[in-house]
Amino acid sequence: MFESFATYLLSVGLTPQTLIVLGTGVGAMLVVFGLSGTMAGKDPVLRRMEAQARGRPVAEDAGLLRHRSSDPKGLMKTLIPVDRKERTEVERQLALAGFTGPHSVRNYYLLRLGFGIVLPAALLAVIWAARTGIIALPEALDTRIGGWSQLHVFQILSVLVAVGFFGPAIALRSRAEERRRAIEESFPNALDLIQISVEAGLGFDAAMIRVGNELEKTAPAIAGEMLAAQREIQAGRSRDRALLDMAGRTGVEEVSAFANVVLQSMKFGTSISDTLTAYASEMRRNREFRAQEMANKLPVKMSGVMASLMLPALLLLTLGPVVIRYMRYMAG
Repeated sequence: MFESFATYLLSVGLTPQTLIVLGTGVGAMLVVFGLSGTMAGKDPVLRRMEAQARGRPVAEDAGLLRHRSSDPKGLMKTLIPVDRKERTEVERQLALAGFTGPHSVRNYYLLRLGFGIVLPAALLAVIWAARTGIIALPEALDTRIGGWSQLHVFQILSVLVAVGFFGPAIALRSRAEERRRAIEESFPNALDLIQISVEAGLGFDAAMIRVGNELEKTAPAIAGEMLAAQREIQAGRSRDRALLDMAGRTGVEEVSAFANVVLQSMKFGTSISDTLTAYASEMRRNREFRAQEMANKLPVKMSGVMASLMLPALLLLTLGPVVIRYMRYMAG
C-alpha cells in the first residue's frame, strides 16, 4: 500500500525531498501560530480595567444565566478570533440561527476548518484509490479522473477548500434568515394568544409560559425563545434584560417593539391588556401596509419581465415579414 502511494506521488511529480520540505514548512507554521497565540498578552487597557474591577461586587446575573464564550487559549487562538467584537458578531449570527450553546463559536470554527480539510482529503483519497486499483469506479468516472492533470487537480482542491470553509457560513446565514422568517410569521398568533390570556386573568409571565407551551409544536422557534426568557426571569434575571435579549436573538423588529412596549407599560404602571391590544392592532395595520406596498411593487416588477419577454416577440412579428420580403427582393 505504501509502495503504491509512493509510486503515485512520484508519478504526479512529488519527490520525497519535496514532501519533507512541505511538511517542515507546515510544521513550522503551526509552531509559530501556536507560540504566538500562547504568548500573546492581553490588551493593556483590558488588563487595567480588570485590575480595577477586582475589588467590586459581582452583579447577580453577570454571565450566570446565559452562556458566554470564554476567550480562546493556547492553540485555539489560531482558530477562534481573539477580538471580542468579532467573536460577539459571530455569537449573534449563531444566536439568530438558534445555536446558543456554551461552545457554539468553537464548534462553528472547528466545523469550517474540518470541512475545509475533509473535502480535499476525500478527493485525494478517491483519486489515489482509483489510480492504484483499490476501488473500482464507474468507467466514465474513472476515465474522467484519469485524464485530470496536476493543475486540474489543484484547481478542484482549491474549489473544495473554499466550499468547505465558506459553505458553513452561507448555511448559517440561510438558517438564520429561515428562522427569522418563521418567527416573523408566527409572532402575530403568539401575540394574540398572550393578549387573550392576559385578558382572561393570567399574569404576563404566566401568559408567556402558557403560550410557549401551546406553540411548542406549531411554532417551535418563538415558543423556545419565550420559554427561555421566562426561565431566565425565574432564575433571577431582570425582566428587561431577558426580554431585550430575547428580541436580540430573534432579530425580528416586531419582537423588539413588543419587548419595549411591555417594559414601558410595566415601568409606567399602565394596563398590560390595553397595551397588548393597542400594539396588536398597530402591528396588524403595519403588516397590512407592508402587504399593500409589496402589491404595489408587483406591477413595476412585472413590467420589466413582460417587456424583456414580449418585446423580442413583437419585434419578430412586426419586422420579420419586412426583413423576409427584402431578403427575397435582394435574392432576385
